[in-house]
Amino acid sequence: MTTDASTSFAQRWWAYQQERFPLLAHGPLIAAFSFCAVSYSAHLRTGIAVMPSWPVLLVAFLSCLLFFAQLRIADEFKDFEEDSRYRPYRAVPRGLVSLRSLGLVFSFAAVTQLILALLLNPEMILLLLIPWVYLFAMCYEFGVREWLKARPITYLWTHMLIIPLVDLYATGCDWLAAGHNAPQGLVWFLLASFFNGIVIELGRKLRAPRDEEEGVVTYTVLWGTVRAPLVWLTMMLLTGLIALQAAALTQTVDLVIWPLAALWIFSAVVTLQTIRRADQLRGFLFERLSGVWTLGLYLSLGALPLVIRPFS
Repeated sequence: MTTDASTSFAQRWWAYQQERFPLLAHGPLIAAFSFCAVSYSAHLRTGIAVMPSWPVLLVAFLSCLLFFAQLRIADEFKDFEEDSRYRPYRAVPRGLVSLRSLGLVFSFAAVTQLILALLLNPEMILLLLIPWVYLFAMCYEFGVREWLKARPITYLWTHMLIIPLVDLYATGCDWLAAGHNAPQGLVWFLLASFFNGIVIELGRKLRAPRDEEEGVVTYTVLWGTVRAPLVWLTMMLLTGLIALQAAALTQTVDLVIWPLAALWIFSAVVTLQTIRRADQLRGFLFERLSGVWTLGLYLSLGALPLVIRPFS
């Protein structure tokens, strides 16, 4: 049987990607995330649904993909001691890849982001610094690691703030690259991204009692198998309401409300069925529902107006 130490360089990195940052799962979500950011910004700025140029979309997508890869790598550094103690089966503790090599990948990603920003518009570098600085602070847990660990809710929202900052940069691929100021009302879109990040994070950490692991703080441990899914569902509803406000600014509420309502109702049915019996809770189901909701949210805000409005 082949061990991690004996596999080739390419095999190790392919295995790491599949295990810790699966492109087939994350790629479509990040594509929808970045496409919507650029498309929504252009719609808000110009007043019409217009297809962004491919160079702008490509820079936004690659930059966002690298941002989320950097977030994963940052987690590997932050969680190394805990993973080594409680989760030695994970990629870094078991020696599949090293922290040093991950650090090199992180740096390469940053250089690539810098080059992309320069190619699009040198002014993008100033906007790039905002998520960079926040990500750097996150890597060191803002200098208060133990304080944050003792306050899970504060830990959650402080770490989810990186999502709207990345989204701000993605929208900048439209408005800043075009030489304009941020369009008025963009804050509603960024708020939707923030709360959607919370939906995703909550969905990742809902588990049945039999699936809980020592040393892993999940929201079902914190709040119980009834309250935690209900909080997740409530955050999804709040995200949807904020997204509708963002849609109102582009006069697309009639397009956005139906897919989001359908997704939320389906999620509510699943949640209510699940909380009746804790042993039926399936963590992967909430994680997948969060992913489907995310796709629906961003495609509704960013893509539907481009597809439907020209024919209405």
